[in-house]
Amino acid sequence: MTSIKQNINQITLQIGNSIQKCGRQPDSVQLLAVSKTKPIDLLEQAIEAGQRAFGENYVQEGVEKVQYFQSTHSNTELEWHFIGPIQSNKTRPIAEHFDWVHSIDRLKIAQRLNEQRLESLGKLNVLIQVNISSEESKSGTTSEDVMALAAAINEMPNLTLRGLMSIPANVSNYDEQLAAFTQLASIQNQLRAQYPQVDTLSMGMSGDMNAAIEAGSTMVRIGTAIFGARG
Repeated sequence: MTSIKQNINQITLQIGNSIQKCGRQPDSVQLLAVSKTKPIDLLEQAIEAGQRAFGENYVQEGVEKVQYFQSTHSNTELEWHFIGPIQSNKTRPIAEHFDWVHSIDRLKIAQRLNEQRLESLGKLNVLIQVNISSEESKSGTTSEDVMALAAAINEMPNLTLRGLMSIPANVSNYDEQLAAFTQLASIQNQLRAQYPQVDTLSMGMSGDMNAAIEAGSTMVRIGTAIFGARG
């Protein structure tokens, strides 16, 4: 049985190999450890292995982890990302505890996060979630609506628009994976042309990470390959 440190080292090596194969700059892809449903002790092992950025899907669980690690690891600079679907009545704890939000898919959610973000925390980094494969079961705005939502977010004083996130259809064919990610990267290029602070493409998980990196991902979201299957 491999340790979490070994798993993180293995994933980091895979990311590095993918980057090199594509001719991209070293360290141009960040590893986000998806820690939803995982107990504190596994996160502590990941932190000991050098991992600093964690992604949570569920508000209450995520907030409890943020608060725990703020009290027990106050000298360790951790980065907390909310990556799950957002209900409008759950925006306040997200705005008050997380550093990043990946899953903004409508104006109302952005407005509430902006209003509820404490100035003392600094600006909240946000990504627009795009339903690139147009799946009814998935959250995300349409490709056509991204620019209008981006323009609105860019005017909000407590949010910083950083880019896009997507969870494409779960397919095993590399070319199909690459096509979906390339489509998102194309929208990102349009965004970046208007908003120079845009620098983040959150796309790619364990099964499609290599295609995502080839298409230009700057952040891959890895859970099971680090922490193991849900217990």
